[in-house]
Amino acid sequence: MRIRQEREQDYPEIHRLVKEAFAAAEHADGNEQDLVEALRRGPAYLPELALVAEEGGVLAGHILLTRASVGGVPVLALAPLSVRPEFQRQGVGTALMREAHRIARALGYDYILVLGSEDYYPRVGYRPAEELGVTVPEGFPSANFMALRLREGAEPLSGGVVYPPEFGL
Repeated sequence: MRIRQEREQDYPEIHRLVKEAFAAAEHADGNEQDLVEALRRGPAYLPELALVAEEGGVLAGHILLTRASVGGVPVLALAPLSVRPEFQRQGVGTALMREAHRIARALGYDYILVLGSEDYYPRVGYRPAEELGVTVPEGFPSANFMALRLREGAEPLSGGVVYPPEFGL
């Protein structure tokens, strides 16, 4: 498996990949692929943190992290993480997250936030965001709103999240 930055020629395939990945997801709204496209056009987009996993010439997975903030402190929002159904449970999502974490750390970010499965994300170090001083947005289940500290000694977080407007929150 090879992980690399997404390229413009990948966009149609990424659109299909994200749609397929969320087609049977329990908490999907069916618009995840549209969110990816909207975030790409917005100022929160970081090309270095828009990654794909290739397996045998096929795009197996995609991850997107964009700028956000908590109490004025810059953070990243992970949304979405997508793995094609036939590649799920093979480590693709974990590999994408680990590489995104590495790049985010190198870019100077200290935290990543995610709204996702409380069974999946803790496997790579995410924990309830409340434990790190982040106020859970209204309507978000606290067990599913998580954060990852990328660097010990990072400035503590305190307050609510300001997401890019493309999230519609």
